Amino acid sequence: MAKLPAPPKPTAAELDLLQTLWPLGAATAKQVHQAILKERPDVTYATVLRLMQIMHTKGLLIRDESERSHVYAPAQAQDSLQTNLLKDLIQKAFSGSAKALVMAALRSGISKKEREEIENMLKEEDK
Repeated sequence: MAKLPAPPKPTAAELDLLQTLWPLGAATAKQVHQAILKERPDVTYATVLRLMQIMHTKGLLIRDESERSHVYAPAQAQDSLQTNLLKDLIQKAFSGSAKALVMAALRSGISKKEREEIENMLKEEDK
């Protein structure tokens, strides 16, 4: 059985756009641009449209061309892409050790609230 090719990894800019698009589900370039403007008023519509076209070509977005304004949607669910990126990070930066990743994250300065949430999650796992 042939192995499926790994899904493409987004650049930082593409990941930012996906962070905007995931909550929307599917949207036109104009809708994505309007959502991005709330955080980054300097981004132009042309930049958003071009990036979305590139992402479609790379396979990061799917595009519905049945309407006059094309509607784009992420090709991968957020949790699926994040899991793939995390696996890659663990292999490349932490020699395959999830424990090393967690220890580095804990040392990097998490808030007291985040630490409590982690402790509660671990306690629930033990039950």
